[in-house]
Amino acid sequence: MRPRTLVLLAVGVLGVSSSAVLIRLADAPPLAVSFYRNALAALVLVPIALGTRGPELRSLSPRQWRLATASGAILALHFALWVPSLELTSVAASTVLVTTGPVWVAIIGAVTLSEHVGRRAAIGIALTLAGAVVISGGDLGTSSRAVLGDLLALGGAVAAAGYVLVGRSLRPHVSLVVYVAIVYSVAAAVLAVAMLAMGTPFTGFTSEVWLLFVLMAAGPQLLGHTVFNFLLAEVEAWVVAIAVTAEPVGASILAFLVLDEAPPALAVAGGVLILAGIALAVSSQARRSMEIAPD
Repeated sequence: MRPRTLVLLAVGVLGVSSSAVLIRLADAPPLAVSFYRNALAALVLVPIALGTRGPELRSLSPRQWRLATASGAILALHFALWVPSLELTSVAASTVLVTTGPVWVAIIGAVTLSEHVGRRAAIGIALTLAGAVVISGGDLGTSSRAVLGDLLALGGAVAAAGYVLVGRSLRPHVSLVVYVAIVYSVAAAVLAVAMLAMGTPFTGFTSEVWLLFVLMAAGPQLLGHTVFNFLLAEVEAWVVAIAVTAEPVGASILAFLVLDEAPPALAVAGGVLILAGIALAVSSQARRSMEIAPD
């Protein structure tokens, strides 16, 4: 793997790892946090897409527009579920559970696309689900509020899996800036409608919160999500998937340093099971990909 790819993977992991702590620091409703994270990123990307990729935008087929719109709507659902979870459960539990996305991709793919899941991958999925049970079982003894947070984080992971599956057929045929400009814009629009429906305010935040909104758009969104989407054109999806599983480690360290929040013991134990399961499942898929790849 080229050094540039390794550097970009590290940048992406650092970007997404800062997300949970920035969200916890922001004294704002979860829907507002999710909206401004996507809207500010779209505000940067849309002019670039229009200025540099105008012909490509105009040449997108109706099917490509439908897929991009669906991808953005599912991304909005991911944020609408995951961001509130950080107010209900620990940073460690929330980020570990939400990074189970690769396993849900395998499960959904097996159910909807009849994709074969090998024995090693099945064991990895079982370990991941066992880890989720350990984390949620530990929180059950703490409070029902924490369990709800765990369930929301898991829902966010399933939505993230759907986002990957919908975008899988689109990203190879659409440039990065066009793809993310559309997806982030649609996500922001869906979240704006949700804010209006729920009566969530768009204004009235302190200058510190506005700064945190900007940092979320710059770090987790532009340096996290966008960098990973860029790398999908250069490396196998499993490489990015394994890199994303490092997010709970970075997020937990930042939570301890910034929020003085030590991860619960059962969250650590469950996290180990989840990360081991994801590594086993994804490496199994990587091995299958290499075995069937042409010489």
